[in-house]
Amino acid sequence: MKVLLVEDDTMIGENIQIALEGEAILVDWVTNGVTAENALHMHSYDALLLDLSLPQRDGMDILRALRSRGDSLPVLVMTARDTVAQRVLGLHAGADDYLVKPFDLDELIARLHALVRRARGRIELLYKNGDIAINSITKEVTNSHGQIILSSREWAILDALITRPGAILSRSQLEERLFGWSGEVESNAVEVYIHGLRKKLGQKFIVNVRGVGYMIEKTG
Repeated sequence: MKVLLVEDDTMIGENIQIALEGEAILVDWVTNGVTAENALHMHSYDALLLDLSLPQRDGMDILRALRSRGDSLPVLVMTARDTVAQRVLGLHAGADDYLVKPFDLDELIARLHALVRRARGRIELLYKNGDIAINSITKEVTNSHGQIILSSREWAILDALITRPGAILSRSQLEERLFGWSGEVESNAVEVYIHGLRKKLGQKFIVNVRGVGYMIEKTG
């Protein structure tokens, strides 16, 4: 899973980032509304964690603009604006969920998973191909011999592919899942982790579409 975190408070942002990365969630963290808008236009995310009181552009404006262009990205609003009227305003503007600061990080993580789970649809929670079964929520991967252990970066690649079975993801799209838009990209990293996944899941599990990218087959 890859999320955009928009939070201008350094301490809060750092704590959220550490907590999410501890759950193997890739985080792009920005601290103002303008940078947030640019990131949303340029990159793909599974969810948006949005503070409302931001420098340069208010979070509510970002939310309204996102929905006005038909983007259904799951949005969890995090704010100190704690009156009922303000919460209702945020939900009417298109927020999917709302957390009032201060909040518990475990609750944030649970709500984030719930949002992404609803967005993906129940049918995508379990991907099965042959004797391979992958649970996108528990991150469990099994075959007829039992559980298969993946590294966090192998899971990042696999999660991106099982979210869109049958779709071809380019090398650059998979690199974003590994490093984020601001991270330093390691040379041939995608190929290294694809190779590792094929050793564990089978050589034919991930298809290489030459010159385009990688995919896994759509089943059912």
